[in-house]
Amino acid sequence: MIVTTKKLFEAAYGKYAIGAYNINNLEQTMGLFRGNLDSQAPFIIQISKGARKYSDKRMLEALIRAADEIFPEAIFAVHLDHGDEETCMDCIKSGFYSSVMIDASHEDFETNVAITRRVVEAAHERGIVVEAELGQLGGVEEHVKVDEANAKLTDPDKAKEFVERTGCDSLAVAIGTSHGAYKFSGSQALRLDVLAEIQKRLPGFPLVMHGSSSVPQEEVERINKAGGNLKGAKGVDENAFRRAAELGVTKVNIDTDGRLVWTRVHREYFMQHPEEIDLRPIGKIFMAEYAKFIAHKNEKLGSAGRLPEVRALLSA
Repeated sequence: MIVTTKKLFEAAYGKYAIGAYNINNLEQTMGLFRGNLDSQAPFIIQISKGARKYSDKRMLEALIRAADEIFPEAIFAVHLDHGDEETCMDCIKSGFYSSVMIDASHEDFETNVAITRRVVEAAHERGIVVEAELGQLGGVEEHVKVDEANAKLTDPDKAKEFVERTGCDSLAVAIGTSHGAYKFSGSQALRLDVLAEIQKRLPGFPLVMHGSSSVPQEEVERINKAGGNLKGAKGVDENAFRRAAELGVTKVNIDTDGRLVWTRVHREYFMQHPEEIDLRPIGKIFMAEYAKFIAHKNEKLGSAGRLPEVRALLSA
């Protein structure tokens, strides 16, 4: 069942966070649905601008529609991740997405407000909810590239003004995370103090953490043993998710960790089976491993086991 992120956030606020997972193909889609049902968790499917161009946006939409029929017990939102204004408007007009993210965080404050407001007005006319971003995360994710020198934490006072002026439904905040596999070095960590100040100014308002993959060291080591070359990759401590949820974070974006699972499975398999040319055996392995990965993340987010109560809330 496709619902809006707003409904999911109402159920989660202050108690747990919803996992937001990016998909690009059939194997990720199947693993994602299986993992969330195995762990009985509501979830958010994220489609990036790059994913929409990878094959064709209609292909991903068809996969999700099919999965919705195959797994009727699933409750999820379909969300555009890091959209520009043009892509947001296209998704709004399509009628398929229940949520869009407008990312104008690279613009100055006034321009960000103006762009976000236009997207909000168009989306709300069609009952679609909008995530916006204030502050800038460092790192690289598809077309989003910000060097660490230009990364900016979200100003709590500006966050309140931004939400009031734009009418956005949730806000992605920069609190020390970054995109990609190389998030932290040295003593860097999440700035939960900044998050707490934002929550004080926006009580009850859904906040979003981007760049929240944990980059498990076991995955990195296995990838490197199978011929990879990931050096110094380090991510967010999974144990910080629940504390962030208590401080208003209702959505946590996780993409890099899923790519690590894909890379590890494929490198190890072809290393062990150099004669193999059939994509299906490895596809089955990946779907099972991805489902396990999703279920584990949901446990850390606190969303595991919440599906019955979300279903009851939606039917009330």
